[in-house]
Amino acid sequence: MENTHTVTIREIEHVTHDVIRFVTTKPSGYTFEPGQATEVAIALDGWKDEERPFTFTSLPGDPFLEFTIKIYPERDGVTDRMASLEIDQELLIGDPWGAIRYQGPGVFIAGGAGVTPFISILRDLQRRDEVADVQLHFSNETEDDVILAGEFRKMLGEDAHYVVSDEETEVYRSGRIDESYLREKISDFGQNFYLCGPPEMVEDIKESLIELGAAEDRVIHEEAA
Repeated sequence: MENTHTVTIREIEHVTHDVIRFVTTKPSGYTFEPGQATEVAIALDGWKDEERPFTFTSLPGDPFLEFTIKIYPERDGVTDRMASLEIDQELLIGDPWGAIRYQGPGVFIAGGAGVTPFISILRDLQRRDEVADVQLHFSNETEDDVILAGEFRKMLGEDAHYVVSDEETEVYRSGRIDESYLREKISDFGQNFYLCGPPEMVEDIKESLIELGAAEDRVIHEEAA
């Protein structure tokens, strides 16, 4: 990565059974926009070249950086190694990048860890008292997979909607975010739509939104490489 910065882990907290929040120091003069990400590597021999993209979940004005990272132990890779890191160990980060930037009120639709770009955006909107015209529709496999459900509910109230696909639960709606769901839950398809999640999910929802009347240039998502 270009312009590599070394940051030190200051806090580690489990958010769910397989999602960990890392708080690090912040390089002097380092800036990003809510929704952006950076390449991250572990500053240990054998891992420094193993870069992975992670989204900032802190706010640009915070004196620290925060990453909310899903761990995949079955892959025996970077995130699995990150799960064993301790406070005062170091990470390497690059410059910020990313296409999911806030372009005005609308509907945020996320699948699993795809919600992470929206965390900083929604926190920033709350800071500016601009969450009134925003909805979140958040899909996960199970109830235990839902990231920051309480915080989103506190931010958005009844405009925070949760769906789980792989189990029946009394807490959240069971099913998927598909065309039928979108037709039921959304009345205005002329607004902005922000999508992030597994590529197949994003593409399916984008096609459904356009079929329902959304303008393609108002469906905002990270372009596949």
